[in-house]
Amino acid sequence: MKLINIQKNMEFGETGEPVSPNAQYFNSSILSLSILAVLEFEIPINFTDAQIISLISHVFLPINERFSSIMVEDQNGKKRWKRVEVLLEDHVKTPIFPSSLSPESYDDHFDDYLSKISQERFSQNKPLWEIHIVKYPTTKAAGSVIFKLHHALGDGYSLMGALLSCLQRAENPSLPLTFPSRRSSRSMINREKRSVFSYIPHFFSSIFETVSDFSWSILKSSLIEDHQTAIRSGNEGLEFQPTIITTIAFSLDQIKLIKDKLGVTINDVIVGIIFLGSQLYMQEISISQEANNISSGSESHSTALVLLNTRMLGDYKSIKEMTKHKADMPWGNRFTFLHIPIPSLKKLSNPLDFVYYSQKLVARKRNSFDVYLTSMLLDIMKKLGGADYPDTFARQ
Repeated sequence: MKLINIQKNMEFGETGEPVSPNAQYFNSSILSLSILAVLEFEIPINFTDAQIISLISHVFLPINERFSSIMVEDQNGKKRWKRVEVLLEDHVKTPIFPSSLSPESYDDHFDDYLSKISQERFSQNKPLWEIHIVKYPTTKAAGSVIFKLHHALGDGYSLMGALLSCLQRAENPSLPLTFPSRRSSRSMINREKRSVFSYIPHFFSSIFETVSDFSWSILKSSLIEDHQTAIRSGNEGLEFQPTIITTIAFSLDQIKLIKDKLGVTINDVIVGIIFLGSQLYMQEISISQEANNISSGSESHSTALVLLNTRMLGDYKSIKEMTKHKADMPWGNRFTFLHIPIPSLKKLSNPLDFVYYSQKLVARKRNSFDVYLTSMLLDIMKKLGGADYPDTFARQ
């Protein structure tokens, strides 16, 4: 594929907004974290070079200046975003697989390709994104587009908003995309009926939970280690070993049905599934590797880092609203992590109990100020030890 260079009336070479601490954490010498998103098509992909150029130059690049910027250090040693010329041939890739294979065979090639690009670090001399156009049919789609976006560009909320802004409504392309409100009228009414005195127990409970959760986070990040299991070997240099990505599809309708039946959120259901699947996997592997003294999944102490969006989420906000000055839900990385113990199979035997456990524990931690104290601690550590130090802290 031969693509022309894109130059959109921008002043190259000038530095712009400072790089946030979170963006520096995710793009340091220790850690390089990217987001992979796959857009599946029901019909074969027959984009021409001109269509790709038009879509990227007129829709994708204008979303945010970071898609046309790299990280540089200014005269004071602080990192800032710098606008550069975007060479599309460096960012848009079309892999070549063997021809005339079955969709099942292309599943394997697709997963291998996904694993390959997930291990490749971005060059610091060009904007931190790539688009991979896979024109081969798999069992899930007639064609796929892989978006590889560095986490320094923004979090999942920002980047999904960016990708959705490139789409149009099927029934009327001239209308903007809209999403259902997350606000519940029942919860708003209940909130209005509460008296001032009803918040007093909640306040003291939050203080106690904040002290407990923040202390536990510090201990888990610095002193207390998880047991060695099938998902935590404890070996040094594990981050440099090859990885394999496999995919599994869940019906969103089924997840929503579970959510409505249990009175929880979709995230609660997904976290519960991950916890249960992790324990079943650890148990299965440990049974077959008892000779290596690996802790069994039902007895091991394992901890998950659950990411929590720190925005005060209400309705979905468009990209235009997120990029406004002092926006309510601004663009960028606005999240922190929570240490959540993975429940053992001895304590929870019913799969639904894993969902209830996730909902109860995450909701409790949301009520504490641990998430904000953790973010403040990472900022302090960055100032004292540089952008690499918090990454080392978080990986313990």
